[in-house]
Amino acid sequence: MDLLTILGNVELLDGVSPYELESIASMCQERTYQSGDVITTQGDPGDELFVICTGFVEVLRSGTPESSPKTVVNLGQGQIFGEMALVDHGLRSATVRAISEKTVVQVIHRDDFERLCDKNHHLGYIVMRNIAADLSFKLRHQLLVGQ
Repeated sequence: MDLLTILGNVELLDGVSPYELESIASMCQERTYQSGDVITTQGDPGDELFVICTGFVEVLRSGTPESSPKTVVNLGQGQIFGEMALVDHGLRSATVRAISEKTVVQVIHRDDFERLCDKNHHLGYIVMRNIAADLSFKLRHQLLVGQ
């Protein structure tokens, strides 16, 4: 599957025009990981968003430095992680590890994304609206699970 098709199916980019998708695709950098490779580490600084093209990743979180990480979710093609890095300059909220023999991701750097949004406010609005909706959903789900 080609990159534009994958990006067109990413919920974060829902509502983005084909021209805008091409702009996003032009800033993507492909990386390949093998099973067991750590892609991000909880607590590390982050400035990249990842779009999974092939393979699967496991998202792990530990409550305290002493506790062992627990799997939160597995993600596959067309799904993303690291989106909070586009919004803030905070630390990574989870560790993400490849769990298939060949996991290919496209990486979008925050600085590149911010430059694109400065040139195209519509694109920035759409993506930030989608990030806000996704984070609201996750927060509500977390609050309901905690009850």
